[in-house]
Amino acid sequence: MRRRTAAPVLALLLSAAGCATGPSLENRGDVTAPPGDSKRLTIGSAGFTESDLLAQMYALLLERAGYSTKIISVTNREIYEPALENGQIDVVPEYAATFADWLNARKNGADATPVGSPGLAATMKALRALAAPRGLTVLDPGRAVDQNAFAVASRYAAEHHLRTLGDLGRSRLPVRLAAGDECVRRPYCAPGLKKTYGIRITAVDPKGVGTTQAKQAVQKGQDQMVLTTTTDATLDSFGLVLLADDKHLQNADYLVPVVNRSRAGSAGVRTALGRLNTVLTTADLARLNEQVDSWRRLPEDVARDYLESKGLVPRG
Repeated sequence: MRRRTAAPVLALLLSAAGCATGPSLENRGDVTAPPGDSKRLTIGSAGFTESDLLAQMYALLLERAGYSTKIISVTNREIYEPALENGQIDVVPEYAATFADWLNARKNGADATPVGSPGLAATMKALRALAAPRGLTVLDPGRAVDQNAFAVASRYAAEHHLRTLGDLGRSRLPVRLAAGDECVRRPYCAPGLKKTYGIRITAVDPKGVGTTQAKQAVQKGQDQMVLTTTTDATLDSFGLVLLADDKHLQNADYLVPVVNRSRAGSAGVRTALGRLNTVLTTADLARLNEQVDSWRRLPEDVARDYLESKGLVPRG
């Protein structure tokens, strides 16, 4: 049986995060031990739709491979990552570039030069180098990626013949961008759009990342573009369309399972979770998010239906 965490479990994780963050970097004996293969695994979800869906799929695939699983929801990476190191959580879905930069900042300070990049191979190399000393193994990425992305109104794109961010830069159109207030300084956002694409950002309208308010502002023509993500399933309902990141401004935030090596580093876990890599695409993930967010279906039902449709778990 898979279940959401109860308050005592959360309290335990909070306590662990407050008093420890895994073995010290000077004492990593478990890192060189053979990978573990516990048959009872705890899967962590970061508490938002996409993470919930992935956690449910991980659980179903692991159960199919003979593991017993439970899912707990811990929304704060500052809590669930130490719990992953300590073995209180065994598996979490993560995002390659984001997690690499998070671990890098944890090791080298908040002002450390980012190690995540648009290149998947370089990002994975940096991520695995940072994860391994903490007793974590980063499994192979699949085809699905959840990156920052930019959308405009469909009619606006048609009028100005826009398919890519490069097209928008070449158009020299003035662009008011609906995004989070941090967009004015983040290299992937307004500064990057200006430097990489030559887009004329006239202002950042601080309505948040992919919020309903932000998308409505673009839909109504108050703003010309909105910062969202590649797995945003609601764009059609607002009459919006993504512009392709043709010069690869955004980092390689491919979905990757991260496991505690001493408990879940075995070939059995790797093989079970690797089956998802052969089928799950960015477009699939957007459709699954839509079923939960717009159709109000339960993540566990959506996850099971998807895996059954792909022949990864038996119908039942």
